[in-house]
Amino acid sequence: MAKTVLKDLRQLFSLEFSRGVAIAAFLFWVILTVLLVHRHFSMYPAYASFDQGIFNQLFWNGTHGRIFQSSLSSTLSTPVVHDGALPEVSYHRLGQHFTPALLLWLPLYSLFPSPVTLLVLQITLLTLAGIMLYQLARCYLKPPLATLITLGFYCSNAVIGPSLANFHDICQVPLFVFSLWLCLERRWWIGYGIFALLLLTVREDAGVVLFGVGFYLVVSRRFPWLGLGTCAVSLGYMLVLTNVIMPLFSEDISRRFMIEQFAPYVEGDEASTLDVMWGILTSPVQLVRDLITPVDRTLKYLLAHWLPLAFVPAISPSAWALNAFPLLKLFIRDDSTALAINIRYALTIVPGMFYGTILWWSAHPQALGKNLRRFWIVCLTLAVFFTVTSNPNRALSFVVPDSITPRVQVPLSRQWEHVQAARSLMEQIPDDASVSATTHLVPHLSSRREIIRFPALKLINDDRKEIVVEYVIVDLWQLQQYQVAFADERDRLRQMAPRVNQLVENNRFGLVDVADGVVLLQYRTDPDPEALEEWSRYWQDELQPLVQASASGERNFRV
Repeated sequence: MAKTVLKDLRQLFSLEFSRGVAIAAFLFWVILTVLLVHRHFSMYPAYASFDQGIFNQLFWNGTHGRIFQSSLSSTLSTPVVHDGALPEVSYHRLGQHFTPALLLWLPLYSLFPSPVTLLVLQITLLTLAGIMLYQLARCYLKPPLATLITLGFYCSNAVIGPSLANFHDICQVPLFVFSLWLCLERRWWIGYGIFALLLLTVREDAGVVLFGVGFYLVVSRRFPWLGLGTCAVSLGYMLVLTNVIMPLFSEDISRRFMIEQFAPYVEGDEASTLDVMWGILTSPVQLVRDLITPVDRTLKYLLAHWLPLAFVPAISPSAWALNAFPLLKLFIRDDSTALAINIRYALTIVPGMFYGTILWWSAHPQALGKNLRRFWIVCLTLAVFFTVTSNPNRALSFVVPDSITPRVQVPLSRQWEHVQAARSLMEQIPDDASVSATTHLVPHLSSRREIIRFPALKLINDDRKEIVVEYVIVDLWQLQQYQVAFADERDRLRQMAPRVNQLVENNRFGLVDVADGVVLLQYRTDPDPEALEEWSRYWQDELQPLVQASASGERNFRV
């Protein structure tokens, strides 16, 4: 039995390459790794950088035997958000997202315990997904066509954008799904089961992707019984997981996520996945409205997926069948980020688009003439162009302005000058000290047990006691640069700057240092006189006028 399995594994992973795929995979890995690592160390503000801190703390806690615990994740939990409770260091994130597949990478993190390890891992998994896609395409297509499809993967905004986000669990989905399909094509049923299981353990909602696989196998009549079994397993797993297992850890799935994401389909302050499903089935008018509106954003989202594949998925029945349920889930979500092509959710749509394209070309191999090949190359070029100009997750802020009108762009040299100041303050915080930090500083300080996001100052420690954090570090300079164009930064500046001034004035926290708009305070310590003088000047000359102007509704003030 063992010999048979090893033989199947060798056959499955006997990789085949074309020159174009090898070059594309290499460039994808190198360029995106450099950009992602650079953004991390340069501390350019980025979408959901708080999540990078959450995942790093999860892995750091995991290396210390505290599997899936996170004080940062606790700050987003139902007791904290809705009930006003304090974050807890022993909070288990499995109540928010059930992600046991992350344990696969814990040994790697143990060897290289750093947030950068997770960033490199993310790009590596997506690079390998492209390589696996080529093996899958070669099951049906000749090398030139298989190469073009793989180039589409590496040029896709739906792949590059989420790749340049902070580390996230969905980065595993393309690799697992392409591997699952390859096992199916090579009739390795054990492998199909293994990767189906791995896919389910990525997240609680990854079962929607697997359900789409089963739905396709049924409607295409390729393997109807396998498809029915896949649908039954994925649906049963999601229902048991979200209604029985996850509630054992917390109430987040029923009191937060179902309400926040599917509010039009449920009533009250609490709902289960069964309630949401029933609401969808009994609200056909609302369902149709959500599926087609907003028309412009929905069409733009689909076009971004279709462009690197020369729009073939739009006419591929297989692509529509594979993505019917994953798209349904995104379209009906009451969430502005659901249809954002640069956000991680886009990766759940990618496998169906590409496999559906492979199947379409296998039925129409003669369609690839010179004109279509040229058109495809133009599409690939446009896909990269639109991705770069969109500055995905602000990874290209050093060359692409964050805002055109008004123009906001921090030069690379100035950003790195600020980084040195911020790091000089962070280095004064002991590794085992409790910390409250602003969002984009959190990932750099998250390898510790007790950390929360400013302006919160208290948490529950391992002794179940309420404590005040020992250190507070706040970067107000970053908010200054971006508040003129972005409402979120403006609101944070208006909230945080007076809060810091209040802490300085009431002497509960002693002001340790101020450098380039970064403020470091320590609980119950004497303030540094020079730091107080610097803060007074900074507050009166720069921050207070901005806060007052923002509060009075003025928007055209200078940075």
